[in-house]
Amino acid sequence: MPTGKTILIEGNMTKRLMFVGLLLVVMFGGIFGWKFYAGMQMAKMMSAPPPPAVVASATAQSESWQPYLSAVGSVVATQGIFVTTEVAGQIDEIFVESGQSVEAGDLLLKLDDSVDQADLQGLIAQRTLARLQFERASKLVKERSVSQSDYDQTRAQLDSAEAALASKRALIEKKTIRAPFSGQLGIADINLGQYLSPGDDIVTLQALDPVYVDYRLPERHFGEVEPGQAILVEVQAYPGKQFEGAVSALNPGIEAGTRSLRLRATLDNPEQLLRPGMFAEVRTVLPQRDDLLTLPRTAINYNPYGESVFKVVQQDGKQVVQSQPVKTGQERAGRVEIIEGLQPGDVVVAAGQNKLRNGQEITIDNSVNLDETVTGG
Repeated sequence: MPTGKTILIEGNMTKRLMFVGLLLVVMFGGIFGWKFYAGMQMAKMMSAPPPPAVVASATAQSESWQPYLSAVGSVVATQGIFVTTEVAGQIDEIFVESGQSVEAGDLLLKLDDSVDQADLQGLIAQRTLARLQFERASKLVKERSVSQSDYDQTRAQLDSAEAALASKRALIEKKTIRAPFSGQLGIADINLGQYLSPGDDIVTLQALDPVYVDYRLPERHFGEVEPGQAILVEVQAYPGKQFEGAVSALNPGIEAGTRSLRLRATLDNPEQLLRPGMFAEVRTVLPQRDDLLTLPRTAINYNPYGESVFKVVQQDGKQVVQSQPVKTGQERAGRVEIIEGLQPGDVVVAAGQNKLRNGQEITIDNSVNLDETVTGG
């Protein structure tokens, strides 16, 4: 039979257990309540619309462009040769220096012709004798003092003497080497007393005003070019400087190996800045195109399935974006031609579109000049 002390102890333990239980209920209830409250707040935040995205805009505008066909080519001299000798001989005199400009007919060098000059005097004497014999025979044949065959023989001897004399004079003339045309000499690797054989190179000679530029275009442009068409040329030696010329000739056919059309343009070169062998960037000028619709390059989204832009439209009094497919054309100075998809005056997103989705509200901030950013200005 429990005593009063035992009953008291059991009552206290029951109270303690109830207190602990109540405390646990309060603790776990607070934890679960806080988690429920946090979840509700998170769901509320997720369901709230995002703040408007800040973007820069650009307006599709009409421009006039001067289109051209780009290619690469080489500068070629209108005339360029290695001056050579047709006859053998030893260099007796040199009249020019390396790099010198010469006119057609200027004397370049002379080979030793002392032996030929001596032979020439003998041939002159032979011709004189043959002429005297012919003149004597001419008189005697009229008097029938010599036969016709003797007369013919003296005539043949005279002709032979004159031919031998002309041949020797031509040989001597070939030992005097002159510039065949006006131009600039290269480096002359020759010396006095040097023996030259027929065909030996003496010095390069190139005509530098005007000059040619040879280049090629794909065959699809065959119908877009013709003689007289203007071209612009740039070379690495003079960055930013343009040289103007015109197409002077086209090959009549397409090269089968490359399916390309070879063209030759002629450029005036009074300052002789363009030199043969220079690498040339060539632009063949096409007829001007007016009313081209253009946008900054940064406004175009390039995707495997095609190009698009984010077009800015008004919806319920707010500015939102809509994805708009476009068809692009040529590109120049950071701007792209829009062939289809937009109209003049349409506003599109030009920067910040990587964070946009279709139908999203935006705020436009055009504090940055996008054209200068694109072109490096």
